[in-house]
Amino acid sequence: MDIAHFGVEEWLNKWEKKATYDISQSSIDALTVEELIGLDGTTVTDFFETISKEPLDYGWIEGSDEFKSLVAALYKHVEPDTILQTNGATGANFLALYALIEPGDHVVSMLPTYQQLYDIPLSLGATVDFVELKEEDHWQLDLADLESKLTDRTKMICLNSANNPTGTLLDIPTLKAIVEMARKVDAYILIDEVYAPLTEKEEFSSIVDLYEKGIATNSLSKTYSLPGLRIGWTASSKEIADIFRKYRDYTMICGGVLSDKLAVHALKNKDRIIERNRKIITGNLSILNQWVKKEPRVRLVSPNYVSTSFIKLDIPQKDEAFCIDLLEETGVLLVPGTAFGYPGYARLGYCCKQDTLTKALDLLSNFLRKFDPESIS
Repeated sequence: MDIAHFGVEEWLNKWEKKATYDISQSSIDALTVEELIGLDGTTVTDFFETISKEPLDYGWIEGSDEFKSLVAALYKHVEPDTILQTNGATGANFLALYALIEPGDHVVSMLPTYQQLYDIPLSLGATVDFVELKEEDHWQLDLADLESKLTDRTKMICLNSANNPTGTLLDIPTLKAIVEMARKVDAYILIDEVYAPLTEKEEFSSIVDLYEKGIATNSLSKTYSLPGLRIGWTASSKEIADIFRKYRDYTMICGGVLSDKLAVHALKNKDRIIERNRKIITGNLSILNQWVKKEPRVRLVSPNYVSTSFIKLDIPQKDEAFCIDLLEETGVLLVPGTAFGYPGYARLGYCCKQDTLTKALDLLSNFLRKFDPESIS
């Protein structure tokens, strides 16, 4: 099996620990252990005293009953038995693709998106066609283009909503239109939903609540600020979950006793986490949008209250070289658009601590001034 290098993950693995001002990440400022446990007034001492005699065995293979029930409650039409715990959303995506995609299958994906969603199918012997998102269309999926790519042998439509890296959303009318297309060719729809928008508006629906062959993958990493727990899940129909179970035994035994306990605690306190994170997104997005208005060398289609954004750089330099120079000279880290197949752009993760964001944007603007005519002359 041959597979392409994973652009964004290789970039972060090489550079993220060298950053002073990391605005490359797509999570919301991570909770500490103390912050997580203290959400409901529990102390770290009390929490770990309670579980201190818990055997560190395999625990619940598919996730504890409490975990599965709490996750199922995030959806409208999902039963706990159809929730399968995974190693983050990356594990969930891999499980779904590994279980369903075979050599000769046809898959349609969007671009840009999280690279797993097209390179894993390619590595499994599938043919992949792309619907390319365009900045001038506000990064919205072209439904006519999608429909033109579907055939009678299309096995799966792989999407990402909200989108990584652009932060734009597939709204409910769009999802319903995609479902009708998929039904006509009897295709699965897999949507990585790890970036749920934190707005008060009812704009978002999970694909698993709209389509019998819909598969939702998600985790605690982004919306819930807990990427270090490495806990995710698949949500699907019982028929699909039963297919996944067989393949899951080959890819993941369990999430671990401690991670499951912490995940349950997070889900019990999800409203408190979302309230915290909504404030972070709202405040930081305002800072980002105001900065973009004043920065002549940057364009941005504002993200839909999710933690990732995709800026266009107006510079006479390749984006990867620019990002390396920026890091080495200022300590500011972005992800070059080339890592997503879109040169000339960069992923800017704005949901870090506010002082980090403000300082990083100031340094980025100062760095961009070297491309101005008066600086060049």
